[in-house]
Amino acid sequence: MSNPNEAKTLSSKRRLAQILGILKKHHITKGVDPVKFREILEDLGPTFVKIGQIMASRQDMFSERYCKELVKLRDNVAPLPFADVQRVIEEEYGCPMQEVFSSFERIPLGSASIAQVHKASLLDGREIVVKVQRPYIYEMMERDISLIRRAGKLLRLSEVLGSVIDINIVMDEFWFTAKQEMDFLNEARFAMEFARNHQSITYIGAPLIEQAYTTSRVLVMEYIDGIVIDDRKTLEEGGYDLREIASKLAENYIKQIVDDGFFHADPHPGNLRIRDGKIIWIDFGMMGTLQRSDKDLMKKAVQAIGSNDTELMVDVILTLGVHDGRIDYTLFYDDMEIFMKKYIHMDLNEINLGDAIQEVFTIAHKHRISMPKGISMLARGLVTMESTMTLLDPKTNIIQIAAAHVSEHIFKKLDAKKEAVNAGRKLYEAGKRTLDIPIQFSELMRMITKGRIKLNLEIMDSSVPLKTINHMVNKLVVGIVSCGLLMASSLICTTDMTPKVLPACHGFYRLYDRRIFGHVAAVYRVKGQTPVSIKKLYRNRILHNREYIKKENSTLLYIINSIRILFFASTPK
Repeated sequence: MSNPNEAKTLSSKRRLAQILGILKKHHITKGVDPVKFREILEDLGPTFVKIGQIMASRQDMFSERYCKELVKLRDNVAPLPFADVQRVIEEEYGCPMQEVFSSFERIPLGSASIAQVHKASLLDGREIVVKVQRPYIYEMMERDISLIRRAGKLLRLSEVLGSVIDINIVMDEFWFTAKQEMDFLNEARFAMEFARNHQSITYIGAPLIEQAYTTSRVLVMEYIDGIVIDDRKTLEEGGYDLREIASKLAENYIKQIVDDGFFHADPHPGNLRIRDGKIIWIDFGMMGTLQRSDKDLMKKAVQAIGSNDTELMVDVILTLGVHDGRIDYTLFYDDMEIFMKKYIHMDLNEINLGDAIQEVFTIAHKHRISMPKGISMLARGLVTMESTMTLLDPKTNIIQIAAAHVSEHIFKKLDAKKEAVNAGRKLYEAGKRTLDIPIQFSELMRMITKGRIKLNLEIMDSSVPLKTINHMVNKLVVGIVSCGLLMASSLICTTDMTPKVLPACHGFYRLYDRRIFGHVAAVYRVKGQTPVSIKKLYRNRILHNREYIKKENSTLLYIINSIRILFFASTPK
């Protein structure tokens, strides 16, 4: 994998050459499968690894087999030399390390593409961990993003990838997330907000942030020893009930989503510890947020699954998703009804959340509906949480816990007086509208009588057959023109005309594209142009101003292919 420190020396041109070398090493011209794509991203470096990780969470944009493979992406890289770590710390603090830390372990606890973590002790003896950002990582990612944007614009990737996948949206989402992750003050703020949200819950904890020692490139927090949550043997030896841990973990995660709207977006086992009877969350670099409206929609989604309400589920997806409005609602409803019927006879504890989410995203992708960033992060988080819970207790089901939590939440929030007022208001509005019905019906009859009624009819998904017809007509026209040229050339064969390449054009015919420049040269040669002027025309107009050529010589370019056999390929003896 590429060394992030190379950003200090590699220019954009040299980085592009490096990227092309990696693509050549993986034989990109022979095709790409999910495994090869993942290996290419890992070799291209941290920028592309992070992009791949975002792609893995966007099941609404990318195919299922690619998303499943990209989940395996890892950004472990060789540790930084300790001298680089020391330099970053001293640049941030403005003093020698010894004036801040009484001890500092040279071997890191972990090393990733953006930062690495070391165990240390403050002067007062408190054990901490220090997260140090890699030098030049921001500049390297910024350069790679610039190259990708330029390539996307040049190759028109947004047009190639289709209406659902917008390469600019993916890049914007990645760069926003990366900048947020590279500013450790954000992570410190997230950790403190998470701790505030859970200060009343006795079985949940988070490491204490040492604000006085935290900067944008150095993060200092309490050292959490504890037991990794997937170490079943050690937990059982310590007297812990694995089913209780799984249940409380799921309950807390649903609380983060439904109640707080602020959730950990990467709840894999490495980010969870058990210490002194508490579940300790660590690593708050990637957090998801939901607006109040999104939280309410999440509750409705859980209710829809629990009650098998297809219509409610359709409303939730259409409200959450981003689409252009051209949706075949009948077909979309039918697909969702098939999805809901699949689970109608299942108990909640039998439903696999990962499979259900993947099916919903597949349906959304089919109907060109993309999900906002927060929802895609939530989907990824839920799937990761379910796999973490499975390691603890396969029988604990997160959907069942979510349904119970939402039902309890609705019951607690139920206000009889408020509900009565809302019901009365709706009844009053319904009465008013009922009184308007005769008037509206009379107006409709009057318009029908006078012939002023108009009916707007939209044939859904009509673009598909129209594109097919257009393609068929194009092929038919090409066939007719080709047939005419073939007949014309056959007639020429019956005359005394023989094939002959014009001598003045022979050099150019070999040097440049025979299918384009050879024909242009031939026609201009007949009009009295010299070879030098033809060469100048090719360089100055075709290469550097293609639009000008098309505009100024549209008639010429239009007839070139039609006269290639009649004029250029044959001349009288």
